[in-house]
This record gives sequence, structure tokens and C-alpha cells, in this order.
Amino acid sequence: MRRPYSGIMGTMLCLLLGLAGCQTTAGSNFTYKSMPVADGSAVAGEGNKILFKGNPLALTGSGVKIGDTLRDVKVAQNDLSLVNIGETKGSGKVRIISVVPSLDTPVCEQQTHILSERNKGLDKMVELITVSVDTPFAQMRFAREAKIANVTFLSDYRGAEFGKTHGLFLEGKHILTRAVMVVDKTNTIRYLQITPEIAQLPDMEEAFQFARRLVTES
Repeated sequence: MRRPYSGIMGTMLCLLLGLAGCQTTAGSNFTYKSMPVADGSAVAGEGNKILFKGNPLALTGSGVKIGDTLRDVKVAQNDLSLVNIGETKGSGKVRIISVVPSLDTPVCEQQTHILSERNKGLDKMVELITVSVDTPFAQMRFAREAKIANVTFLSDYRGAEFGKTHGLFLEGKHILTRAVMVVDKTNTIRYLQITPEIAQLPDMEEAFQFARRLVTES
């Protein structure tokens, strides 16, 4: 995480130089970088692959697709207690589930800041969730240092059961692949993007727009 001083200086440089893709969100010291956004989606599950900087990595588990029900699996909360992914505090309303390999990487960090800071008020209507294999302690540290209080952090560190059960696990690296899904109030997956290249961001804006339409419909 950047120190407050460097965040302020970064903002000043962006304003002075007019640098595209170099912006900070009000109230946050995080400096957004210009990062590629993935076009299209990979397919979840055994037999499918994603790329890491051009190198193929195999996905593991039984893949989900749009229209499937979120599967019955437990993940760890900040206090190490377990909760079913379908029964989090936002159960019964629209939820956005952002899946990242590790919060301690630049792309995952930015994806999580986008979820928290650029949802244009969606956090008042839906539950925002981040799932990673980071331990709950690491997730708590990240949230504290990033000053993120509107995202539910859930850990798949125990056995990567969320990743395996949804076909989003990279067994060789023991991390989750990068994805974003929108789940409706009945726990049906209505939107799913798995980035074909793990080093690229998912299209979070498209996910936000889809979630907003679901909220309006319901």
C-alpha cells in the first residue's frame, strides 16, 4: 500500500501532467494505474485454461456458468468462522463477487479498490464481496490499510473449496483465477467473467451495470 504522502504527490502529478488512467478516488490514498481490461471470458472448470502473461494455466474443479446456482461451499470470515457463500450477510439480495488470486498483487489490489470505490453507490443496494486464498488475517490487514469498509472479505485459504467447487482454482499455483460474478437474490449466477489473461482486470464497470439492472428489476 502507498503511504498518504506518495498518494497526494501522485494525484498532483496526474493533475499537472494530465496523465490518463492515473487518478485517485476522493477519500482514498490509492493511486489508480492504467491497466488492461480483459475482453471476453474464459470458461470455468476442468479441461479449460487461462493465461498468465501468455503462459497457459489449467483450471481445476467443476465449472459454473451463467444460469447455475451458486454452489454450497463454506469460506472463512475475518474471525475464522465459516459461512456458506450463499448465506453471507447480503443473502436475499443482489451480490457482486469479485474473485482475485491474492490481494498482495497490483492487479488484485486495483480490482478491489474499483469494487469498493467506483461502484457509484451500488454498495448501498448490493453486497460487495471479495474472495481470495489470502488468510483472513491478511485480508483484514489489507482492508485496514486500504481503508475499505464496504466490502465483505471471504477467505478460501483452508482448502480452496470455493475455487474447486466453482471451477475457478489454479491447482499448480494454489490460487484462484481472476473473475467477477453477479448473483441475484435467489443465488443464481446472472453474470460471470473469467479473465482469459489473469494479469488483466475484469470489466468491473460492465458488472456494476448488470448488477444495477438486476436491482432495478427486483
